[in-house]
Amino acid sequence: MMRYLSIAGVAILLMLVSGAAYLWTPAPAPFDARAALAAASAYDARIIRDAYGVPHIYAARDADAAFGLAYAHAEDDWATIEETLLFSRGTLAQHRGRSGAVTDYLMNALGVARAVEEKYQTDLAPETRALLEAYAAGFNLWCAEDRARCAPGVAPVTGRDVVAGFVARQPFFYGLDDTLAMLFDADENLREEVEAVRETYLRVRPEAELGSNAVAVAPSRSDDGHTRLLVNSHQPFTGPVAWYEARIRTDEGWDMIGGVFPGTPVILHGAGARLGWAFTVNKPDLVDVYALKTDKEKNPTAYYFDGDWRAFERSTAHFRVRLFGPFSLPVRRPVLRSVHGPVFETPNGYLAVAYAGDGDIRAVEQYYRMNRAQSFGEWRAAMAMQALPSLNTVYADYEGNIAYYYNAAIPVRAPDWDWSTIAPGDRADLLWNGVRPFGSAPHVVNPASGYVVNANHTPFQSSGPEDNPHKNDYPAHYGIDTPVTNRGLRIQALYGGDRAITAEAFLRYKMDARYAPQSRLRLLIDDIVRDPALAADAAMADAIALLRDWDGAASTDSRAAGLAIRTGTLALGPLLNGAGAEAPSAADAFRQAVDDYKLGFERVDPEWGAVNRLKRGNVDLPLAGGPDTLRAIYGAGNPADGALTAVAGDTYILYADWSGGGAPVIQTIHQFGSATLDEASAHYADQAPLFAAQRFRTPPMTLDKVLAEATADYRPGGA
Repeated sequence: MMRYLSIAGVAILLMLVSGAAYLWTPAPAPFDARAALAAASAYDARIIRDAYGVPHIYAARDADAAFGLAYAHAEDDWATIEETLLFSRGTLAQHRGRSGAVTDYLMNALGVARAVEEKYQTDLAPETRALLEAYAAGFNLWCAEDRARCAPGVAPVTGRDVVAGFVARQPFFYGLDDTLAMLFDADENLREEVEAVRETYLRVRPEAELGSNAVAVAPSRSDDGHTRLLVNSHQPFTGPVAWYEARIRTDEGWDMIGGVFPGTPVILHGAGARLGWAFTVNKPDLVDVYALKTDKEKNPTAYYFDGDWRAFERSTAHFRVRLFGPFSLPVRRPVLRSVHGPVFETPNGYLAVAYAGDGDIRAVEQYYRMNRAQSFGEWRAAMAMQALPSLNTVYADYEGNIAYYYNAAIPVRAPDWDWSTIAPGDRADLLWNGVRPFGSAPHVVNPASGYVVNANHTPFQSSGPEDNPHKNDYPAHYGIDTPVTNRGLRIQALYGGDRAITAEAFLRYKMDARYAPQSRLRLLIDDIVRDPALAADAAMADAIALLRDWDGAASTDSRAAGLAIRTGTLALGPLLNGAGAEAPSAADAFRQAVDDYKLGFERVDPEWGAVNRLKRGNVDLPLAGGPDTLRAIYGAGNPADGALTAVAGDTYILYADWSGGGAPVIQTIHQFGSATLDEASAHYADQAPLFAAQRFRTPPMTLDKVLAEATADYRPGGA
């Protein structure tokens, strides 16, 4: 008996050892720190930190500047950069566990790494690759100087990793993840996991919007003949798409100040001596879904297309999901592609997805060309690449040119099919056939009215009435979205209503915190105060009177804004656009809002500034603005629990003013400061009081001026 027990014990031990070996996370490839230090010696960048800690990077070559930008950003936000790299590689789950598994699978299914590997040498210009490799070298220097700074396996970073970040990020801005979630409607758990990708990676919470405001005013619309530009993207306050400010100046002619995301080696939007631009999110229909007929219900090998069976393009997604300690679960999932695009097994069968930007790795090159442009013509030529599949774009320059483009890589597709439905995957006539050229979508260039605007609203109200594009000129299959936002209403009323805009008025209009009378929120409040059932309820009388007298302003001293906005978010959803409502009716929303404020503040009318707060370390300040106001602030929390914490909306803002011929006057502000993670830094929250007070700072734009206020001056690697 003992002999058999011994054999059984050995068998169990072998099973345990085998299981441990299976789950043991393989050691990452070694990082050669000496090689990274040697590679860094090929670059020379001077980083000068201004009074607010913002890096001003001076270099002889563009590649040197990219190297310096990487190092400076790593100093301030390495943890987020690291997360971005892991996401782009499809290895997030190995470090973060189950929450990263779906994103890793999607990166594999969308073919991000494959596209970069196949096209890196052919689709990117040599100077772009040189920029990318220099940028990667800056990260590798950061890790080589102290290996404890970086998670095992993250370094060495490569130029391909940087490109993958652009490829992975772009489709999220026009809503590819929304379509992918819809594929799994019949499986609630799967749908929720896909829906969580946006928050897991982009940190875009349900109560916040990837929105934005952008304005350009020509000399004819200014009181002093100046050209003015507003760069005002609405992003999460922290995370992979939170803005970081940088200034770049090289002897090769690169001269820009503006915002970058973690992992981007170029200014994404901002201004230079001659020109600048701003982006806002648009949601063109750039995704189509096809139902496939397959040869087998499970594990198919082919699909029916154009009268014949075609073999799937097959590969396997390999990734690991962290469990605990050194253990992780190896995962293998089949990846299928059809002639339409990636294929997903769903509760409703196999569905293929065609989406704009599939396999295109050139976004970083387009951004680089935009950064280097010296004229409207050069900048427009960069835009014509259409490597950025979406984003409204507003442009201005020192010569007085202004423009608005509803930028969208609109597919050439059958005009008679209803593309809001799932298309049959066997029909060749419904296959995409390229992309329509730049300029095919609505745009306005140098309008007679002298201004262009966008606040995520319809492109058919982007300028003066006489200059607007006409909706009837664009067929339905172009898929142009035409939302109406409160910000769109107010931006037209303010900038469109002033024939001679001063510099002071330009910035004051941007900070407008009012809801237009015809906005969804104001119309909802009008319905509530006229509701006879509510009017007959004595317990609601004071709250009804409060809303009846509200002027629509979300100012810090307003005692009605909190109740109005809470009612609106419950009845219309957190973005006040009708999506995601929690209450079945306006009356129910109002009653719930009243209860929430009584519970959290013991009154229904606290000042809005007591509710709407900017919190950062020891800083806790009142904010004006709210969801879908030009002073956009999205707060997390429930007033039943007390004050809200601003988590998104207005973040980095840049104002550029060209007086003709010379460099512009630049003013900027950031919601926190340049040191995004270091709570001990003087720059962790040094801009927060300015941001809350709606004041701007003037960054030093010459070497002499930045040296006069420098808080640090150094060269990474000691070059």
